[in-house]
Amino acid sequence: MILAVDTSLGTAVAVVDPDGSSWSEAAAVDPLGHAEVIGDLLVQVLDDTGDAAIGQVVAGMGPGPFTGLRIGIAAARAFALGRGIPVVPVPSHYAAALTAIETDGVEGPFAVVTDARRREVAITVFDGTDADGIPKVVAETQLVPQAESDAQLGGIRRLDVASLSAVDLAKVGARAVAAGRGLGDSEPLYLRQPDVRVPGVPKRVGS
Repeated sequence: MILAVDTSLGTAVAVVDPDGSSWSEAAAVDPLGHAEVIGDLLVQVLDDTGDAAIGQVVAGMGPGPFTGLRIGIAAARAFALGRGIPVVPVPSHYAAALTAIETDGVEGPFAVVTDARRREVAITVFDGTDADGIPKVVAETQLVPQAESDAQLGGIRRLDVASLSAVDLAKVGARAVAAGRGLGDSEPLYLRQPDVRVPGVPKRVGS
């Protein structure tokens, strides 16, 4: 069984079979309340699956804001550490792309576009799936001003995504593991560095 966790947009968790069949899923759309809900959502999906053995955890690696994204990644890593099982990192836009292709029937090149706040968007361009059933990236994730996003896409169909499916995230992770592929490293795809900085040395005040 596979546990998937993503907090790049709202908070989404799911438990699925290795073949991608969903056992349980739960989500909250609030883009700011990850810490408040992730524990309850994990308890919910794990209770729904009873004694089913979790063999790996798929963690959504963003793009996403610093604080929200790290909550989901930390939860995924903590669960995996407690169970002694591996974490499979998957860039979150892959889940949205798989939903578009296999659920919504989107064909040809398209861009997954998510809100990056501060009047910016994160864009990844895909075109179908490869032989392993994994969405094919044709242009890596970029952070673009909202006002310039259509020009940046140059006519490519855009899919503005406000929530992600943890079930589809798990499917992508399972397919990557089956194919012996890594879709991302262990570093999150933060949209930008946090605003908070360690203060510098205080200035001396002369007499």
